[in-house]
Amino acid sequence: MTSSGDFSLSLTESIDLAATKTYDGFLPTSQADLVFTQDRTGDYQSFYWRDAKRHGVEPEHLVEGRVGAAFAPVAIDSYLNRVCRILDYVEPERFNYPFHCDSDYLVFDLVISPVLVPNSAATTVIVTGQFLYAASRDQALELVNQLGHTPCLTNHDSKRYRKLLNQVAWNIRRTLDLDTIWQQTVDGLGEALDVSRCLICPYPPSATELEVVAEYCHASLSSMLGTTLSLDQDSYLSQALATHKPIALTSVEANLANQPYSILAVATCYQDQPNGLIVLHQFDRSRVWNDLEINLIRELADQVGTGIAHATLFAESQNLAAEFGRLNDSLMQQHQDLEDARQQAEEASRRKSEFLANTSHELRTPLNGMIGFLKLIIDGMADDPAEQMEFIQEAHNSAVHLLSLINDILDIAKIESGKMQLDFTQVKLDDLLTAVENFTRTQAQQKGLSFEIRTPVTRDEVVLYGNYQRLLQVMLNLVGNAIKFTHEGGITITAEVIQKSAVIHDHDEENLGMAKISVADTGIGVSLEKQDKLFQSFSQLDGSRTRQYGGTGLGLAISQKLVEAMDGVVNFYSMGEGLGSTVTFTVPLYQDPVMVVSPIQNSSDGLIYESDTQLT
Repeated sequence: MTSSGDFSLSLTESIDLAATKTYDGFLPTSQADLVFTQDRTGDYQSFYWRDAKRHGVEPEHLVEGRVGAAFAPVAIDSYLNRVCRILDYVEPERFNYPFHCDSDYLVFDLVISPVLVPNSAATTVIVTGQFLYAASRDQALELVNQLGHTPCLTNHDSKRYRKLLNQVAWNIRRTLDLDTIWQQTVDGLGEALDVSRCLICPYPPSATELEVVAEYCHASLSSMLGTTLSLDQDSYLSQALATHKPIALTSVEANLANQPYSILAVATCYQDQPNGLIVLHQFDRSRVWNDLEINLIRELADQVGTGIAHATLFAESQNLAAEFGRLNDSLMQQHQDLEDARQQAEEASRRKSEFLANTSHELRTPLNGMIGFLKLIIDGMADDPAEQMEFIQEAHNSAVHLLSLINDILDIAKIESGKMQLDFTQVKLDDLLTAVENFTRTQAQQKGLSFEIRTPVTRDEVVLYGNYQRLLQVMLNLVGNAIKFTHEGGITITAEVIQKSAVIHDHDEENLGMAKISVADTGIGVSLEKQDKLFQSFSQLDGSRTRQYGGTGLGLAISQKLVEAMDGVVNFYSMGEGLGSTVTFTVPLYQDPVMVVSPIQNSSDGLIYESDTQLT
């Protein structure tokens, strides 16, 4: 036995030897109600209890005496097993445990730490305790029973824990993908700790609800993936985020079997700022999380927090780079669009300047002709009435040509401004072609060209649905161009009926056909690369050709706009320069004509062919 002075010295020396691993739960002797040291057999080597005298306990009688005397833990064997485990694993533990003193059962919050001695195995533990409450015998036994359900970690289990969690930490450090980090974390913790469910939620600053982004759970449990956890309703979650410490509790809420289950919430942090929350559920039992498990979870949570921060910064930089890329692409596209618009504007300006130059020349030609012939008449230069009439006729022809040019300019102006209005009526195809022939046959004959019109054979008249004056204008433009650009050969106008459904302005009948009219010539043709310019307003193939043949270059553009306004389509075909051209356009039919097939016997094969008629 020792005196009180000797006891105090012995206790101080024992505490000085307690070079244990850092443990947040260690209770300083100045705050502890209970402090003692003992070996793995339970013998007290030093003892201090603040209320020892009040309970009639003499500390000096306990020192070097076997545990189980006047002051001893309930269920000594279970308690000593835990002491031995702490000495074997050299890991401190914190848990609540009851002691009995005579007939009293006192529950203490204990921290048991191994006392490490250099170059020697640990043989002694130091126990510090904070008194919690007095309990009944049944309550004390129930607490011991709950602790008995806590799985006892072997050295193999400890190594397995560290191996699995180190692997999780290694996997997290190898990736910057947030989804991978979240899933690796919950899978690793869930498997290593054998929990029922493991959840992880990112924590944006000042958030009140957290979304579950990754989950590990047993197959028998319903998934919580995508659900939200409320920080206002679950105070332990907000407490874990605020304190940066693991928060463990036991609950029966939402448990169908009404059995207590354990929850552990751990915040992930980066630079002392929480950025996520890990929540562990144990539904099959009320689990007391031991110190080794909590420390390993905290270590992993710190690494997860760092991984989340790095991955978030990487994702933000990637998004920022992608946004910069999109902005750069947008700016490049805008620059290209502006450049294209500038080139188009310059091209349009060039075409209009060329058009104005050519048009002024075209307008001066008939105007000069009119002035010249009229001046001859005024000056009495005509030798006889016949010659005077010839001068007047030439002046009239020049006036008509000038009017045609002016009409073209006015028409294209109306079309460009969208003010062209057309009245649709019934137009007989024969009348239209006859008028075209009357206007153009003489021009063709004067150049020594053949002129042929082919029409379909029908029992009744082919009636078009359009505007007669505009259709005649289109035909005269097309035929006039064909005659102008053809030096030998001829012009062929072909009309045919196409059985095709068409939608017609203000017409009630359905499934009406179309009339297709073609103007083919054997003239100069157009190269393939220049054909797309034919229908552009103010566009001519080249200035020299325009000066050679004359014209404003508006004929095809006006014709196309007029035909499209009458629900038709214009097409141009040419195999190349010197190979002739064919222009076709379609016009809706007012009614379906009844077709006639003329039997013509072919002497070679006896087949019957449909005949064509010629309008000459």
